[in-house]
Amino acid sequence: MAEIETPYCPECDDAFDFPEPPPVDRRKFIRVVGGTTAAVAVGAVATGPAAALAPPKERKPRPAEELIRELFSTLKDEQKKKVALAYDHGKARGRRPTRQGMYNAAIMNVRIDTVYTKAQTELVERIVKAMSSGDVGYRQISRNGKWDGSKAFERCGAMFFGAPSDRPTTGPNANKWAFVFSGHHMTIRCDGDSEEGAAWGGPIYYGHSPNGWSRGNVFNYQTRRVVSVYEALNGQQQKQALITKGNPGEQAGSVQFKAKAENRPGVPYADLTKDQKALVEKVMADVLSPYRKEDVEEVMAIIKKNGGMEKIKLAFYSDNYEGAKTTKDQPWSFWRLEGPGFVWNYRALPHVHTFVNISSKLTT
Repeated sequence: MAEIETPYCPECDDAFDFPEPPPVDRRKFIRVVGGTTAAVAVGAVATGPAAALAPPKERKPRPAEELIRELFSTLKDEQKKKVALAYDHGKARGRRPTRQGMYNAAIMNVRIDTVYTKAQTELVERIVKAMSSGDVGYRQISRNGKWDGSKAFERCGAMFFGAPSDRPTTGPNANKWAFVFSGHHMTIRCDGDSEEGAAWGGPIYYGHSPNGWSRGNVFNYQTRRVVSVYEALNGQQQKQALITKGNPGEQAGSVQFKAKAENRPGVPYADLTKDQKALVEKVMADVLSPYRKEDVEEVMAIIKKNGGMEKIKLAFYSDNYEGAKTTKDQPWSFWRLEGPGFVWNYRALPHVHTFVNISSKLTT
């Protein structure tokens, strides 16, 4: 897996106070992981600070893949030299290809405002919105439109790997492509299902500079939701779920799949009561809520193929990390959902860094 780029990561104060998200409407869920397992939201789940915002009037939505093909068709040769790379770029160096890296700035430090025209930049923004679950999801992905340390959409990066086209091609990577968008605390991707069995086509990354316990963090609703799970556990379950030493760390190593179930700490979803499972399902809905329906459904299909939610564990890590001390009010530095071919690694302290890797290629 490619190394994450790590520019200066500023801490933010608690200047913003985001409201409590409304409850998840379970009628909007679909059950796709077996008869008694998790459910995920279809379309945007109204969570986070943007839920009360009226959606702006926009042209009729188009799939992200269609918009990506349109953008690629407008690139001139000089632009392609900067933002269009081979599908397997970087793989020859013995690492994962560049397209599957997780980046903390414009990928390869090529910013949108140094390559794309104004019209193309507007199209890139439409693509990112199409990769989101709607206005609410886009607000979360953009960190309320501020893009965190990137400070502006144009200071992020958008890169092509392979050539997204409806025309058939030949060769080992025929018709395979990926579009990667990255900035400070953000890497998302779309690949038209070129990477078989991998949600989003590879790992994703999201974060925000305020700490995860702060109402100033746009992902704080996810922290609060997982608190509700911990509080619903009985004493023995909490003891099993709480890990006092050996936090999972982050970046590339944090999302490597573990081959043996016994190496995944935490309380198993399978051992929870019906009410406790329902709370975990709400956590799943919340963490997936920023992303479009197609990606959510793919995630849940992979979970089902890998054995269902019954194989997933939830763990809370109470040890300190990078000098940020846990306290009574902020008791965990990390929380983590983990199973075969599934890692959702959420770092709450000193601020939110979340690394996600979901694939059906490793199911042991």
